[in-house]
Amino acid sequence: MLVIGGMSPFHVSVTFDVNGHAQTLTLDTRTTLLDALREYLHFNGAKKGCDQGQCGACTVLVNGRRMVSCLSLAVMHDGDRITTIEGLGTPEHMHPMQEAFVRHDGFQCGYCTPGQICSAVAVLEEIKAGIPSHVTADLGKAPQATAEELRERMSGNLCRCAAYSNIVDAISTLVEMPVRERS
Repeated sequence: MLVIGGMSPFHVSVTFDVNGHAQTLTLDTRTTLLDALREYLHFNGAKKGCDQGQCGACTVLVNGRRMVSCLSLAVMHDGDRITTIEGLGTPEHMHPMQEAFVRHDGFQCGYCTPGQICSAVAVLEEIKAGIPSHVTADLGKAPQATAEELRERMSGNLCRCAAYSNIVDAISTLVEMPVRERS
């Protein structure tokens, strides 16, 4: 085996901030961000659903933007700020979006819920920033957080239990509330 500077050329050191804490790992360059979070750092909130980027169960926030972590290599995120569901809130101090999902029964089995919540937090930030979606009617005006707009933006997160209407209700309750603050 070829070794360069004490490491195999197939392993690299990666440092990123996960939920407010610097994490340094030496990883095989083929390791996905999802596997780094789950297998090496033991943040098990993000789930491996389809492993093809189609279900959204692995959604996390990378530098404030939502990303399906099963399709992204960990080495691509050196220096990035990553927030998992565990970093949004705890059972004792839930993020307002987590509280809204509980209050509106926005989950059933709960498998997709962490990805749904991370995506929902980012959706409200996208709308607040004026980023249009495919259903934004007038690109010259700021998008509004209508049910249609929320459904479109959340369409990358599948819920096999079909709690979609409750998820939209949960997100809708936070439209006017700053979503980055914890209660």
